[in-house]
Amino acid sequence: MATTSAVGELRQVKSCGFFVMRSNQSFLLMKHKNRYDLPKGHMEPGETEQQTALRELLEETGIKSSDIDIDPHFHFEQTYFPIYKRFGGEKVQKTLVIFLARLKSDSIQVVPTEHPNFEWHTCNSLQPSKETKNIDELLHKIQAYLNQ
Repeated sequence: MATTSAVGELRQVKSCGFFVMRSNQSFLLMKHKNRYDLPKGHMEPGETEQQTALRELLEETGIKSSDIDIDPHFHFEQTYFPIYKRFGGEKVQKTLVIFLARLKSDSIQVVPTEHPNFEWHTCNSLQPSKETKNIDELLHKIQAYLNQ
């Protein structure tokens, strides 16, 4: 969802996705050229946050809503101010919304369509770095939530 407000206000963008886990507590990351990220994407008009996350999960990984159990108690939201190439280098107000899901079966195959590759990681196998800076805060929140 990209909207433009009155003059002087920043364009607002919302992106929604999933933190997908397997039974061994590993989680899915999509591999970009220089970084890792979650399966997520921009909200379309008329979608709810969860509908956006489910659509993006299917589009980017082939994982269907029937393949996952969504944790009803976890909801991560973060707002930040990146420079967007898609808007000609304009600074925007971006809100990221992430839901937690577990695969119903570890045999479900991931088929990346929008990224060169994917990897399964554990919280211990992924150290904070420039490759993960976009998701470091989320990783800390997930870890604290799972250790409750």
